[in-house]
Amino acid sequence: MMTTMPPHQPTREPSTDSPARLRPTVLEGKHVRLEPLGPEHHDGLCAAFSDGKLWELAVTLVPQPEGVGAFIEDALAAREAGTQLPFATIDLASGKVAGTTRFMNIVLPHRRAEIGATFIGKSWQRTPVNTEAKLLMLTHAFDVEALNRIEFLTDARNETSRAAIARLGATQEGILRSHMVMRDGWIRDSVLFSITATEWPTLKPRLADRLTERPSSE
Repeated sequence: MMTTMPPHQPTREPSTDSPARLRPTVLEGKHVRLEPLGPEHHDGLCAAFSDGKLWELAVTLVPQPEGVGAFIEDALAAREAGTQLPFATIDLASGKVAGTTRFMNIVLPHRRAEIGATFIGKSWQRTPVNTEAKLLMLTHAFDVEALNRIEFLTDARNETSRAAIARLGATQEGILRSHMVMRDGWIRDSVLFSITATEWPTLKPRLADRLTERPSSE
């Protein structure tokens, strides 16, 4: 006998009005401010990327200083197209650019997006900066823009990134085999994680508690 599965039950009323694009905005917490990325962040990004020479990490796609201008131009073109919303990550304690992150692969008819292209200078790694930035972005995605799903993708070799995404409460859904070709020619497998709107009300306070209780653990 065929069993009929019950329909998925949302935790909130579904939105019938899909916005044309995610709007540039400033997201600010106690430790970090995310502001729309622009040419004015060029020198700060160069310094952040040079802090630890992030471009030397084989599992990332961080540009070298001479490529930061093109990196920003590409990000702004994607923002204009409505497929990405890039931010500069500002450390409030110092006022310096700590790195960058963005909403990407935005598909608003299906109310989903990815959080990615997150690059943080070495001095700000294992500080509250990245944790609070994720909290701000997830809160904006689910509570303001009413998205249904946020995805995260990372190199299968990047154990640090995989562990950090899992600590957010994201669910690993699988591995996309031969998904990307890296700068050194490596054919990368990507690990796919997600958080859904139905999970967010439970995950949000947990993430906020982690930020309060263990601010230097990330």
